[in-house]
Formats: sequence, structure tokens, C-alpha cells
Amino acid sequence: MNKIKTLCKYIKNMDFKNMLKIVKKVSKKSGKLRIIIFLDMVYCGLIYGAGYYDYQEFEFYKLKRKQRKTYLTRTKNNSIIRRYNNKEKHIKFDDKEKFNKLFKKFIKRDYLVVDAKKYKEFSEFIKKHSEFIAKPVDGVGGFGVEKIVIDKKTKKKELFNKLIENNQCLLEELIIQHSEISKLYNGAVNTLRIFTFYDGKNAHIVNSVFKIGNGGVTDNFSSGSMYTFVDEEEGIVIVPAIDQKDKRYTIHPISKKNIIGFEVPLYDEAVQMVKEAAKVIPDVKYVGWDVAITEFGAVLIEGNSFPGVYQIKPSFTHHKNGLIPKYKKVMKIK
Repeated sequence: MNKIKTLCKYIKNMDFKNMLKIVKKVSKKSGKLRIIIFLDMVYCGLIYGAGYYDYQEFEFYKLKRKQRKTYLTRTKNNSIIRRYNNKEKHIKFDDKEKFNKLFKKFIKRDYLVVDAKKYKEFSEFIKKHSEFIAKPVDGVGGFGVEKIVIDKKTKKKELFNKLIENNQCLLEELIIQHSEISKLYNGAVNTLRIFTFYDGKNAHIVNSVFKIGNGGVTDNFSSGSMYTFVDEEEGIVIVPAIDQKDKRYTIHPISKKNIIGFEVPLYDEAVQMVKEAAKVIPDVKYVGWDVAITEFGAVLIEGNSFPGVYQIKPSFTHHKNGLIPKYKKVMKIK
């Protein structure tokens, strides 16, 4: 009965137009008939909670039943979040003003939240910081994030009004990333997304992602960047990076630097910092932390109480196993 309800819900929420586009794409890539891919996609949605994006991204069409069971799908990820993250506490992560106050020890930079009555505070802030980042207090996905440069031509009152109008009310001191990371890509602050699970006593690292800019001013995946994975003990990139179009990179197309084998500086410090941060709000146990590395150490950018799914593609590994076995070592997964 439960499976029938799940199937009905799955069909009701399905975007068939996009699904068929992905069926066509996967069919071309795999050499399998579209009807076979379509039926298998529906089956994987019912049995493994894998949406059609999961099916494509995690290459379910290449996997055997035993391997498919190891992959963290968005449905399973959402179940973890519901189980371990108190919904009422999400606001402490989603509201960036609240987050910065709670995690001030870890963000290690100056910031100001402005409104129409704070022009004086704004004027004082830009005297100290002629370059800064402006972003929405409640923004997601890197949208609305803008680097602002103040010079002699800047009309300060007009800029202030524009920021208020655009809801770019959180102003933050510019992060200057570590010189070794700039060699890989210097057009954006390239960050780590480190996933922690807090069991009430210890914080565990369950995944570690390295996000890299590619022509844009942010390293956000939805804004054209790429991501890869690092060895969780040494901070060394272990697989190629991929972008939203599923293009793979072993060498950065702009800097021409090797991506595989790149060693993230001060990685150990970043790990210790997020383990400490994971204990600040114990009712939110599963968090994806965005961390930047500067010459002076690791700094926290934000925490995600509803973290997305990042997982190494099966074609990048020999074992073709996903994150589930690792997650099960520290948490209960249905």
C-alpha cells in the first residue's frame, strides 16, 4: 500500500516534459532504447527514491541493483534532513544575519545588515571596505551575490538605495582566498562544502566537496561553476570536476592548472572548524558548510541545514558505490 502511495505521489509531482528530455539524453549516451530508460527511471523512482535527475546524474543506467541501493538520492537525503534537522531551527541558517551572529567566531570578517535607516552605518562600512560583497539576507544558490567596488566616481547614496531596492542588504568584508587556490582560479572565491553529522557527542565528516569557479564571479554550481571531491583526510582532489552540463575537467580550462591532485591548503584547519561549528545548534545535526581558505586560515561562509546531494559519479570509481554505506556508519537511514 505504501509503495502504491509513493508511486502515485511520484507520478503526480513528475515534470514529464523535463523527464522525457533526460530520457532522450540518457538513451543517446547509453545506447539503450528510450522506452527501456523510461521504464527503468520510473522503477528507480519507486524503489530507490531516485528522481530523473538522480537517475541521470548518478548514472543509474550503468548500475546493478546492489550498487543502486548504495546511492544517496534526493528522496533519501530529504528523509535524513526531516529526521535529524529540527525544522524550526532552519531559520538560524537561512537568515544570514542570524547565522552571522551565531557563528561570528567562525566567519572571521566584518559585516553589516542595512535597511533604509542605516545610511550612516553604510558610510562607515564602505570607508573601511572599498571592496565588499553584497547579498540578499535570505538568498540561495548564489543569486543576488555581487562584488561592489567603491571609487571616486561612486555615487554612494545611489548605491545605498540600489542595494536596498535589490534586497542586497547583507554586506560582507571581501574574502581574499589563499594564493595557492587563486592559481587554480582567481575570478571567484573557490570553496569547500564539508558535510558534517553531529551525533550528540562527536561531529563526523561524511563528505567533502571542492567548488571551483569557471568564468564567473562565484563558485556556485547553478551559476556555471564546477565541483569535485577531495580526500577527506588529506584534502587532495581525487576525481575530475564536472559542471551543470555534465562536462568533465581534469585541467581547469582557464588557468590550465591540474584539478586532480590539487591539494587544498589548510584543509585540516577547515575540518576542525566545521566540527566545532556543528555543535553550535545541536538540533540541526546534518549540515553542509561552505568554507573559504585564506592565507590566515579557514573562514566560514555559510551553513546549509537543507544540504543538497553531492556524490561521485559511478564512472569515476571502480567500486561504483555511493554514500549510503558511509552515512550508515554514523546515522540511521531508512
